[in-house]
Amino acid sequence: MFSRRQFLKATGAAALVMPFGGFRLAMAQAPGAPIFSFGVVADPQYAPVAPAGTRFYANSLWKLTEAVNAFNEEDLQFVVTLGDIIDRHWESYAHILPLYDRLKHPNFFVLGNHDFSVASDYLDSVIRTTGLERSYYDFTGGGHRFIVLDGNEISTFANRAGSENHGLAQARYDALKAAGAPNAQTWNGGISDAQFAWVESTLNAARSAGERVVVMGHYPLFPVNEHNLWDDTRLVELLASYDNFLVYMNGHNHAGNYGEASGKHFVNFRGMVETADTTAYSVVDVYDDRLEIRGFGVEESRRLAV
Repeated sequence: MFSRRQFLKATGAAALVMPFGGFRLAMAQAPGAPIFSFGVVADPQYAPVAPAGTRFYANSLWKLTEAVNAFNEEDLQFVVTLGDIIDRHWESYAHILPLYDRLKHPNFFVLGNHDFSVASDYLDSVIRTTGLERSYYDFTGGGHRFIVLDGNEISTFANRAGSENHGLAQARYDALKAAGAPNAQTWNGGISDAQFAWVESTLNAARSAGERVVVMGHYPLFPVNEHNLWDDTRLVELLASYDNFLVYMNGHNHAGNYGEASGKHFVNFRGMVETADTTAYSVVDVYDDRLEIRGFGVEESRRLAV
């Protein structure tokens, strides 16, 4: 079995060096079968603490175990977690990360705000301990390119006080607050101009290669919501301008949400942490003309034309 760390070390978490395809993918394309499928988890937000309100932090261990077992019964190309692997405490990583090593499929992480809810001495180690070499990256397979965003890049929680990005985050938050923006929240973040330029360049590369694009992040972009990335409008305008862009997928808002802008889909998956005795995860089946999201537990199933 190819472990999480082995796979991410081999790929550099920047480009899938073994793009799914070839004989296995061709065999899967029987009449009526999807081109390929992948698994999705949002906001396990594990911590070994008592429940608070609707959040059952410790229960995410058995929920994620159940999801991993279910994923291992499916013919998936990969599994992605859309942020907030933990809720708090550095030690929480040691409890939950080994569960991902049980996956039979390649595994990718999107980092969320709670993933940086650790002592400041550990902030610089979050990316490394999750097996990533960089916080935003892309990978390809099956005629598709997957773009993973880092919405924590410009934030007050993922950067040390006094750093350049911390200062930029405070200034951006203050400006949004002054403008009365609903997403002017300290638990949101944004991206740098450099990351935005990388997204645009990667979209252009995908278009030149004839690839369809799926973008993944922790923070919602659309519709307007208090949980949205600080750069939501700017990114929606960019993504919607590309004919080959299919869908944006995120977590963060545990209630889930959906929006459509310029015929493009924006899907907010529900948080796994939110339930006491059930779960939330999904399998996405990719077809030529649609995406079918099979929701498990409280997650909603959807059929999205593309």
